[in-house]
Amino acid sequence: MQATSTTPDLWQQIFGGNWQPPATMVLLTAGAALLVVLLRPLWRPARNVITIVHEAGHGLVAVLVGRRLSGIRLHSDTSGVTVSRGKPEGPGMVLTSLAGYVAPSLLGLGFAALLAANRTNVVIVICAILLFGVLVMVRNLYGVLSVVVTGLLLFAVSWFAPDGVQAAFAYLIAWFLLFGGVRPVFELQRKRRRGRARDSDADQLARLTGAPGFFWVGSFLIIDLGALLVAAAWLLLP
Repeated sequence: MQATSTTPDLWQQIFGGNWQPPATMVLLTAGAALLVVLLRPLWRPARNVITIVHEAGHGLVAVLVGRRLSGIRLHSDTSGVTVSRGKPEGPGMVLTSLAGYVAPSLLGLGFAALLAANRTNVVIVICAILLFGVLVMVRNLYGVLSVVVTGLLLFAVSWFAPDGVQAAFAYLIAWFLLFGGVRPVFELQRKRRRGRARDSDADQLARLTGAPGFFWVGSFLIIDLGALLVAAAWLLLP
């Protein structure tokens, strides 16, 4: 087949309507994602994905507000650091600091909108683009390993799995981002109570704005829970 005829086919495969999953699959993937988030043995390795999206959120917003992105580091304890250069205060720095804890939930909300519109393949493509962008900016070995392993899993599903499995995987990703975006906010506040998070995003925002750190923790939680509720309505209601 000639390239001129395959290009529209590829475009249609990615952006056209995909296989519509049954309601039971939507519920099962939601339950599976919730179990991964709630059960510590499953949450610990899976949290690396949330960290990747968290740091990608910092990096993307930093670039959008005109800061210079220097690099991203992902650590084995599932923490991460994004370094950008620019004005150390002002709206750009506030938005950059704000982006991390809301990025997974907002991305999950976006994926829910795509899935509600029956665009499963677009979710997979966006995940691939996100992972590639993070991989380019990662500056430590563990970070590279974490992104590559996640990318290989994504590739295996998108390349070898049938449409039904790909759809279930896309729903699982969306639900995991939505549920997984909430739990780190509670973990953050527990660390803050113990005095172990003095350089957290919430405390940086407190220094930048004068509003207390607890206000920003509450803001993270409201945004994340709001995204979860809206996405759940899109995915579960007829």
